[in-house]
Amino acid sequence: MRILVVNVNTTASITDAIAKQAASVADAATEIVPVTPSFGAESVEGHYESYLAAIAVMEAVRAYPGHFDAVIQAGYGEHGREGLQELFDVPIVDITEAAASTAQFLGRTYSVVTSLDRTVPLIEDRLDAAGLGARCASVRASGLAVLDLEKDAQASVDAIVEQAEQAVARDKAEVVCLGCGGMAGLAEQVFDRTGAPVVDGVSAAVTIAESLVRLGLSTSKVRTYAPRPPKTLTNWPPPPNSS
Repeated sequence: MRILVVNVNTTASITDAIAKQAASVADAATEIVPVTPSFGAESVEGHYESYLAAIAVMEAVRAYPGHFDAVIQAGYGEHGREGLQELFDVPIVDITEAAASTAQFLGRTYSVVTSLDRTVPLIEDRLDAAGLGARCASVRASGLAVLDLEKDAQASVDAIVEQAEQAVARDKAEVVCLGCGGMAGLAEQVFDRTGAPVVDGVSAAVTIAESLVRLGLSTSKVRTYAPRPPKTLTNWPPPPNSS
């Protein structure tokens, strides 16, 4: 089984961290293929960058030259999952939805701890759109930019744990979701200091994707995600060296 794990930003070190986490939970027979978009923002932290990332991720998957059995969109609260489902006949799993749906097996309520406050509305909207918002106790911002997660590991853990503790104590969350692909690998440390189950979206997405492939299931093409009718896309893809 081959699963493409697509970072939503262009920072290769984050792609590497996501791929490492994905491989750590994947079955021995599963091949994890990390993919970094060829254009877009170095970190995705707002609506414009998120929509740009959606196009970049779709084009990166379309450009992949080999066979693959599933795709993981490794960005929290990002747009584009629906477009991927329309384009491809394999399971498409978004880490936002994977984490939240997994959390609901573990407790009555869950909270998401994410990066900057400006990303909170995007995550809330994506959870609501997926029908997963009703049991979300809160979405909390750690105040860390995505790229800050690589600069000072201990400070990052401390900031994330502080918000996770507040989610449990004040918001009555019973499960904590790590709300950023760049937080991959921090679940154990957060659990040690909160006592609440911690769901890493990348890990959850890998196990869900593997399960869907083994079950022989994929996106319905009956209506919403039916292949688009043939038509001309004007000036797309853009010509090389265009500005």
